[in-house]
Amino acid sequence: MTEEILHFYLGAEPPSRLDKALAAHAPDGASLSRSRLARLIAEGAVRVDGATARDPAARPAPGAEVEITLELRARDDLGAEAIPLDVLHEDADVIVIDKPAGLAVHPAPGTPAGTLVNALMWHCGDSLSGIGGEERPGIVHRLDKNTSGVIVAAKSDRAHQGLAAQFATHSVERLYRAVVHGRPDAAEPRLMGLPGVSEEPGGVLRIEAPLGRNPHDRQRQAVVKSGGKRAVTRARVTESFGTPPAAALLECWLETGRTHQIRVHMAHVGHGLIGDPLYGGRRRLAARALPGGAAEAAAAFPRQALHAAVLGFRHPVSGEAMRFTAPLPPDMAALLATLRGGGAG
Repeated sequence: MTEEILHFYLGAEPPSRLDKALAAHAPDGASLSRSRLARLIAEGAVRVDGATARDPAARPAPGAEVEITLELRARDDLGAEAIPLDVLHEDADVIVIDKPAGLAVHPAPGTPAGTLVNALMWHCGDSLSGIGGEERPGIVHRLDKNTSGVIVAAKSDRAHQGLAAQFATHSVERLYRAVVHGRPDAAEPRLMGLPGVSEEPGGVLRIEAPLGRNPHDRQRQAVVKSGGKRAVTRARVTESFGTPPAAALLECWLETGRTHQIRVHMAHVGHGLIGDPLYGGRRRLAARALPGGAAEAAAAFPRQALHAAVLGFRHPVSGEAMRFTAPLPPDMAALLATLRGGGAG
């Protein structure tokens, strides 16, 4: 069993408990839940400003330096599977994949196998970073199971640390394409009256609303008033469909990368993603505003209409600027073609 040191800093206004602060500020790719952090504190594996932390309820200091010793356990129980991968780039340290919708990133309850991790273990063999833990080797960031597009994984521990640092400082370029109900319009008083919603130059909608667990459903995220993680999404309409607009194609940029962030933020402003089973609600497109069959096609779309189109970062070892793109998958391309059908605007 080997060890790796995870190093990061708390923010200027950390939560009042140490375990909550660590969970809020640890790199997302480290996969550190509050329960796991509590165990690590109990084991003496957490140091804050050079001193071993003992109390998960202790009040942390703003900007505190954190070091967490992680054991890299063997992955004998996690099987490699010969699942085809669309590899956009691969070298000794990183591998970039165009992930299809329907492929979960890592094993979880209900999805013990058949994941991207299983596929990477087959493809990469032993050359896969262990920092993500025994169930998430190489995983630095996530895409939802039914979100398609570009994702990077680490093949070496040095690459994992370097990529995690870039995600933690929000220096990674992440652009998504999403098809939503309605057309977000900055001139709409209702939209601009929502807390955290503003307009930026170029018709960009900026949403800054903290995210946390939905208190009524642990499987869902929600915009929360306190205790959540800072989350910022920017969105711009690139095409609208119908008269009046019944749907729109957006470009969305992530400044932060929280679980379900785009899906929750767009639902929060009243423009949930088409096909989203968790946050899309029961809203249906107005058939009268669209070409024939378009409303039915949108209602039948089997997943959230979300695609990670662009991922840009600096190579964690060489420092080279890298940028990868993935075209819309056939299902989203077909949805857009149906929505256009003479009614695009």
